[in-house]
Amino acid sequence: MHIQVGILALRMDVLLPLQVIQSAGGFYIGTASPTDGPLTRESREQWRTREQAIEAFESGDWTQRHAP
Repeated sequence: MHIQVGILALRMDVLLPLQVIQSAGGFYIGTASPTDGPLTRESREQWRTREQAIEAFESGDWTQRHAP
């Protein structure tokens, strides 16, 4: 299994795996610190359901943000 890490998090010198995260507006692909919670939003897209976000993450059908 290939573990993907957050590019924007790496720019902050933080190595965190990508995951699906819930926000007030839906779900996105990003990184979260185990102690501090969400850190970066890595996907341009936002999805209405967790299932849609997981499907996009697993298939690679999402767009990496290049700036926070």
